[in-house]
Amino acid sequence: MRGSTLFRTIRLGISSLLLHKLRSALTMLGVLFGVASVIAMLAVGEGASEEAQEQIRKLGSRNIILRSVKPPDSGNDTSDVRVAEYGLTREDHERIATSYPGVRRAVPLMQSPVEVRESDLVCLPRVLSTEPNYLEVTRRMLLDGRFLTPLDNESNALVCILGYEVARYLFPFTSSLGRRVKLGEHYFDVVGVMMPRGPIGSVSADFNTESGGEVFLPLETGRAYFGERQTVIRGGSMDTQEVQLHEIVVEATADEHVMFVADACREMLRRGHNQKDYEVIVPLELLMRAEETKRIFNQLLGSIAGISLLVGGIGIMNVMLATVTERTREIGVRRALGARKSHIVTQFLVETIVLSSAGGILGVIVGVTSPWVIAQVSETPIHAIVTPFAPILAFSISVGIGVIFGLYPAWRAASMDPVEALRHE
Repeated sequence: MRGSTLFRTIRLGISSLLLHKLRSALTMLGVLFGVASVIAMLAVGEGASEEAQEQIRKLGSRNIILRSVKPPDSGNDTSDVRVAEYGLTREDHERIATSYPGVRRAVPLMQSPVEVRESDLVCLPRVLSTEPNYLEVTRRMLLDGRFLTPLDNESNALVCILGYEVARYLFPFTSSLGRRVKLGEHYFDVVGVMMPRGPIGSVSADFNTESGGEVFLPLETGRAYFGERQTVIRGGSMDTQEVQLHEIVVEATADEHVMFVADACREMLRRGHNQKDYEVIVPLELLMRAEETKRIFNQLLGSIAGISLLVGGIGIMNVMLATVTERTREIGVRRALGARKSHIVTQFLVETIVLSSAGGILGVIVGVTSPWVIAQVSETPIHAIVTPFAPILAFSISVGIGVIFGLYPAWRAASMDPVEALRHE
């Protein structure tokens, strides 16, 4: 009996809404846009956060990156020729690789400011001299050919591995393997091509003479042919820098050893260097910060989008209060015929829940599909990730808002004096 009464109440509520189709549709639109905005904004926030975290993960969660940093000029040296010695040293590398039990490997890198030429094409990539285990430590991958070998390092071989960007720029229509490129005044044989750090389709092949891409050489070859002293001429003055190693990538034996190794490296460098000419980057720390930032960012975006749902709820309350006023006489007739307060409350709550649920369902559809639609029509790629949590949360909030904002109009309708309601014109 109770089931049939509830069914009749639901049917009556839906019938009442259908009597004012346009008003009901406009009320649902407020909820629809609120739900869609919550889902879309959370998806964009999730996508941006995931992309940032992926970039950090590519550095290696077990890696610690030590980099040379040029300290600020003191301003006391007024000579035209300046030689600045700073940064990481071979002794630092040897000490880190052999002193700490939590270190599995330490890979040194030296960078040389060298032009790379092929016929009339010139570019300025990062020319990095390193050791063969660089790939294993950094988890980088080869696209074609091979990487450096211990024999290349021992024999000062004139071989190089081109980054995908450089290979595509210098050899746009043919394979670069087996070809020769000119680095500075010397010719090197191309023996491999690296995979790009990002998706291949997003890599531009036209960076002219600006710095971009990478070229890898054997460490001893780089030292023998390009040396550790680099000279840059600026405004008539010659700026000479001497850096033994520009970077050391340290791999810890386990995730739980990363912070210990990072702290040990910081302390060792602090004691061994007279000035702060280095920096220590810990991707694991950056990843934890990124995850915390993601949580705060999602809360902020969800709160902003939730305001739209709040406005939709106020719209529902406004419409239901107007409906109660219009149907005062109907409420009085029902009460006179024996309807209890609970029946009136249920009837009006059914109407608000139907409005908020229908708007919520349509909002979920729009919110889930809108990031994909925007990505198709937008010139700038938008990385959005819709998690199952976002639609469930948005829909639940929309229904909850419908109930909360519908309670007052429903209670007001049920609290009317039947005699006064029957006299209402």
